[in-house]
Amino acid sequence: MSSQHRRIDVAGFVIALLLLALAGMVWWDMTKLQLLSPYDVGPKAMPVIVSIGLALLAIGNGIGALRGDLPARDSLDWKPIILILGGLACMITLIAIGGGFMIGTAILFATTSAAFGRRAFLVDLLIGAVIAVFIYLLFAKLLTLSLPAGPLEHLL
Repeated sequence: MSSQHRRIDVAGFVIALLLLALAGMVWWDMTKLQLLSPYDVGPKAMPVIVSIGLALLAIGNGIGALRGDLPARDSLDWKPIILILGGLACMITLIAIGGGFMIGTAILFATTSAAFGRRAFLVDLLIGAVIAVFIYLLFAKLLTLSLPAGPLEHLL
């Protein structure tokens, strides 16, 4: 019986360490919250769940990397990454200059759809606008939470 010698997946192990560091940052940030809740589940619950989830992913990824049995990686295609980051940058910029939540969300939806290979940009922009209006109405009117207001938000 021969034992198969596998190499450690260095990139996978680095990813595991980054996930573990991110879990630690989320946990540390959660400990800085000075919120008290009269309920059993308060604002600290979700960061705890996220931190534990990231730690479990880090452990699983680390074990897979040490065993050398992580799946082979595909080649990197920068176009989807640039589209999504560009849409996110547009949304952040629009919110910062007073363009509002709805326009930024519509652009982010359309660029994300394009990143996943959809070629109907104007239709996706319209779909994103409808979703943004729904989200805005849900948060601002029903839940009475404030979202960044721009010219379209003032019409509602």
